[in-house]
Amino acid sequence: QVRLVESGGGSVQPGGSLRLSCAASGFNVSEPFSEYEMRWARQAPGKGLEWVSDISTGGLTSYADFVKGRFTTSRENAKNLLHLQMSSLKPEDTAVYYCLASHQYEDRWSARGQGTQVTVSA
Repeated sequence: QVRLVESGGGSVQPGGSLRLSCAASGFNVSEPFSEYEMRWARQAPGKGLEWVSDISTGGLTSYADFVKGRFTTSRENAKNLLHLQMSSLKPEDTAVYYCLASHQYEDRWSARGQGTQVTVSA
């Protein structure tokens, strides 16, 4: 069973930066990390889960409009790691950030981590 563990959250002032990581484990030999589409999503207090960014098995990225130009998603397949580099952070970026995984032949996000808190305040 795929297990995802996020890290790197914390408190930062507006305009600051943080780098989140997601360590993935539990893959079958026949379905390695490199065959998984990965996603970052976030949930602010009192709100639903909100899509932030995707990265394909081939490394293609897509971003929600509200993070374009500020956030960068990357992956290290050899280390089973996913990253989210966040810069120019705003108070409205405050949320719990989650990583999710979906095998390339699945049509659902079958694994989600426990989340890491990001707080942006002066």
